[in-house]
Amino acid sequence: MHGQTTEIHPTAVIEDGAELAAGCAVGPYCVVGAKVRLGENVSLASHVVVSGDTKIGAGTRVWPFASLGSQPQDLKFGGETTKLIVGSNNMIREYVTMNPGTTGGGGVTRVGDNNLFMMQVHVGHDCVVGNNCVFANSAALGGHVVISDNAIIGGLSGIHQFCRIGQGAIVGQGAAVTKDVIPFGSVTTHTANLSGLNLIGLKRRNLDKADVNGLRAAYKQLFSGDGTLSERAQAMAASQPDNPLVLDVLEFLQASSDRSFCLPE
Repeated sequence: MHGQTTEIHPTAVIEDGAELAAGCAVGPYCVVGAKVRLGENVSLASHVVVSGDTKIGAGTRVWPFASLGSQPQDLKFGGETTKLIVGSNNMIREYVTMNPGTTGGGGVTRVGDNNLFMMQVHVGHDCVVGNNCVFANSAALGGHVVISDNAIIGGLSGIHQFCRIGQGAIVGQGAAVTKDVIPFGSVTTHTANLSGLNLIGLKRRNLDKADVNGLRAAYKQLFSGDGTLSERAQAMAASQPDNPLVLDVLEFLQASSDRSFCLPE
């Protein structure tokens, strides 16, 4: 159903069943599939294809030649109905691809709000992307990747399937990430070794200075000294039980994961 103020270019193809809320703008040569739902003020610039069971939240803007909701790149996929859910106020630039989920991964690929996906970014099937993240040009997420809030993923980097990137972490240009990256961590080498904390990102968020300084001390405690990583993590948390940044790192380390962790060189 088309809202009264929706603008659809005459060359666009809107399949029967598609739902477009008020204020949507669909540009030249776009294709919108029958199961697609576009929230208020969604903008598809031109030559955009949105297919499958896909929902795009209000205010999201999509640039030319992006493909959202097409069949996942998984040889096990058998045509079952799965979903792509994209939140509000995202900027999705040219040639970005986002695939829906698979039954083996829960059936949903989910993207949060206020993210920037620069040119040629790929979001694989069953990924979960948080809010306020930045993905630079040609970054690629394999299937089942989890990206937490406020993460920055550098250009030409690749995140291996099932990896987790903690909140506020930064992955440098061209890094090949095959292990989990702790919250607020900084990965800057091509082999994705942990090189410290994302201090610039922490500063930009105006977090409590005492908490940040405590996190810096906790980082040193976590990756040096005696005992296993798990034992050092528990000691780290015990030394700063009221520091929310430290507790977030501990929660990340204790969560179930299919990968190990990126460690310092």
